[in-house]
Amino acid sequence: MTDTPRAGDELVIVPHTHWDREWYLPFQQFRLQLIGLLDTVLERMAQDPRQRFTLDGQAVAVDDYLQVRPEQRERLTGLVKEGRLAVGPWQILLDEFLCSGENIVRNLELGLRRSEDMGGALRVGYLPDMFGHCAQMPQILRGAGLEHACVWRGVPAAVDSHAFAWTAPDGTAIRTEYLAAGGYGSAAGLFDDPGQVAERARAIAAKLRPWRPDGSPILAMYGSDHTAPAADLADLLERHNAADEHVTLRLATMAEYFAAQPTHLEGLRAVHGELRSHARANILPGVFSVRAPLKQAMARAESAVERYAEPLAALWFDGAAERFLQMAWDRLIEVSCHDSVTGCGCDETAQQVAARIAEAEQLGLAVRDMVAGPLAARVPHDAHLLLNPTPAPRTDLVELDVVGEGPVHLVGADGTAFPAQRLATAPTLLADDTVPAERLPTVLARVHGAELYGQEITAWRLEPERRLLHFTVARRSEVPFDVAAVREALEKARPEGPWRVVIEAEPRQRVAALVTAPPLGHTAVRAVPGHAPGGPVPHGVRAEGGRVLDNGLLRVEIAEDGTFAVRSAEGVTLAGAGRVVDGGDLGDTYNYAPPAHDVLVGGPEEVTVRPAAESPLAGAFEVERRYAWPKAGDFAADGRTRQTEPTTVTTRVEVRAGERFVRLAVSFDNRSDDHRVRMHVPLPRRAEVSYGEGQFAVVERGLSAEGGFGEEPLPTFPASAFVAAGGAALLLEHATEYELLDDGAQLAVTLLRPTGQMSRNRHVWRDEPAGGEFPTPQAQCRGLRTVTFGLLPYAGEWHEADVHEAAETFRHPLMALHGTGQGAAALPAPGEGLGVAGEGVVLTSVREREGGLEVRVVAQTPRPTAAVLSLPGLRAVERCDLLGRATAGEAPALDGESATVALRPWEIATFRLER
Repeated sequence: MTDTPRAGDELVIVPHTHWDREWYLPFQQFRLQLIGLLDTVLERMAQDPRQRFTLDGQAVAVDDYLQVRPEQRERLTGLVKEGRLAVGPWQILLDEFLCSGENIVRNLELGLRRSEDMGGALRVGYLPDMFGHCAQMPQILRGAGLEHACVWRGVPAAVDSHAFAWTAPDGTAIRTEYLAAGGYGSAAGLFDDPGQVAERARAIAAKLRPWRPDGSPILAMYGSDHTAPAADLADLLERHNAADEHVTLRLATMAEYFAAQPTHLEGLRAVHGELRSHARANILPGVFSVRAPLKQAMARAESAVERYAEPLAALWFDGAAERFLQMAWDRLIEVSCHDSVTGCGCDETAQQVAARIAEAEQLGLAVRDMVAGPLAARVPHDAHLLLNPTPAPRTDLVELDVVGEGPVHLVGADGTAFPAQRLATAPTLLADDTVPAERLPTVLARVHGAELYGQEITAWRLEPERRLLHFTVARRSEVPFDVAAVREALEKARPEGPWRVVIEAEPRQRVAALVTAPPLGHTAVRAVPGHAPGGPVPHGVRAEGGRVLDNGLLRVEIAEDGTFAVRSAEGVTLAGAGRVVDGGDLGDTYNYAPPAHDVLVGGPEEVTVRPAAESPLAGAFEVERRYAWPKAGDFAADGRTRQTEPTTVTTRVEVRAGERFVRLAVSFDNRSDDHRVRMHVPLPRRAEVSYGEGQFAVVERGLSAEGGFGEEPLPTFPASAFVAAGGAALLLEHATEYELLDDGAQLAVTLLRPTGQMSRNRHVWRDEPAGGEFPTPQAQCRGLRTVTFGLLPYAGEWHEADVHEAAETFRHPLMALHGTGQGAAALPAPGEGLGVAGEGVVLTSVREREGGLEVRVVAQTPRPTAAVLSLPGLRAVERCDLLGRATAGEAPALDGESATVALRPWEIATFRLER
């Protein structure tokens, strides 16, 4: 789309930089460049009041700069207050599909707060370089009080104007500026040659004018990746305006440009849901499958913070956990950057991202343990504390380490019995050594306090006549122990010759038990000898014929080729599930690229099936399939090498009592390069659409993607908690790439996509490079890979099949800790926390905020619903926006200690609860 510039055209020139915090260089090297760039920009702005600058919509660049240049704070904040320097509203420019919806909210919340601290935030949802945009972003932005969005990638071909009404699944719409014809660099080269400014200005106006037929001023983005504006920018602009009558140039920040834009939506084209079209820009979908272990780690860290540490601290901790939680969130937000968690940068960047993700998870686990400490102290040491992260009463399987050798069951504080099954028995003989007498002091040096071999000494004895020193250890001892007494006894015995040193542990066993816990609360259980009284386990598991598991709700049968069939009680059947297919990939960290002469390996050379667990509570088989995968890609031949690597894929297939889905754990040692490994699930019925969960929504997608820009519109899509299609839902542990194959007959999910290059200049499915050609050997992801899934067959529609409930059970298990109180004491009564109920209502956040309890839920359902919030001691509920500010309207009425609130489909709702 081009046109001739009109006399009087005005280009609103927005000087800016797009700052990738870390990418083809690690963070500290990019930061060094940032310091130089901002030193220069701030100095020029101080000397010339005409200068304007927009700092890429992310406050983290300012934080990174001021950490090195704290003396520049006053100058920088002064420019922000004057309105000449625009910062925020984001803390960092995220990838919208590889972090949770709650992470997006906290990112915006932190960025707005940090920007306001600096003097004022850019009140625009500026999203210049994300690899597509999630469906609920309009609702998120409006929920934080923003009235404009600004995007580039992912905009569909139907958009033919610079502005459109981007509409979230709940109907919330926001006026959105499309960075047409060049994205955030539409005027990048305007002032490179002072003698060419007029000519280039006219060319830019001609390029952008068709997007703005009303004749209004044209947004022209003057900047690019890691660049500063021309030193004499303001002078060049004024000289141009004095000499050229066709195109006028005006300097502005993004904030100044949008201040002149209307907020109404009348007359604008409505665009619904996520923006993932390839029609006008590359969206680089391969970032969702590259460096898969990074995505796994991100999911674990977000879960530890969002669903365990923060809610449990808000409900059950009297101390101060806020600073630890904020540190965890700071790291989760940092790594959500569009060149960080995506894994599309250099290996050094990926290493640092992985370390920050690990820190976030460790902080979350530390807070969880800090909360659990006082609760565990109330539980006797021969019992266990159980914590439930789900806002509903829950019966689930937990694994516990208990005393004893024979059959046991568990009892709760009220005497309720829970069945248990033995999984393994711990060895009791830990050491039986013969040592010379002069070495006995060395043996005693191994005792640290009362600890020996990771346990505590409960008893010891010395038998000089037998030359025997014997220790008994247990997980915990209430008997005082002093190693000096042992030394004194040895001195009296005057040992000579060889001595036998024996260390024995009390009998212990690992058991699985089916227990019940209150919503977002805690309970305690103790193991007692004997089988649980009562009848058989409801929907218990039975194994048949060495290849069948059945619990009455689900029947699974292992086939000769290692795949399996699943049949639900309603008669929905999946046959041939779990097939693993390995194919070549000559692409890069941004895009998959199949070889012209690909070799697909889908059939194993040998299959072994062996039982792994067999009881009414859980039954499992391990299916071992051996393959010969090509060793690497053959780039010269546009194929794969003839040399192969023997690869064994082990799939644990498990069915548990009362569960309607089968649990899968797929493991293999990756020794090959340049390939893509996928698991296939044939669907019970052909699907024309799929439903992928993620970022507060469940998005409907078809069998194809819109193309047009020069990038293959491959219909691979991301999902976070689950993907459902054709009567099968695959429950996911982390953000995962999936695709419907064979015209909707089967679902494929990517297990691993190793690659050795950041970007390739020549790419069969992408016309232009996505970056420089940098080697990424660590992105080949050598070594052990394990991915877990749940597979749920269902009849009818996905939203009628309790898929959310199954995903909650699969993704957020009960947590068990040893009690640390005195032994033989009575068990404490269970503690009930927050309850959230309602069809399709999903909890996303619980935190303490200014003395109250902030709770966020989303109605992940296409039908109107209601959320029921319950909490012991509840005395008031009010609705808030995403930033926790009270909204107008009548407060929800209480019915005892609960409140019912109507929700529209796909609504994100935030509440403040007072206790």
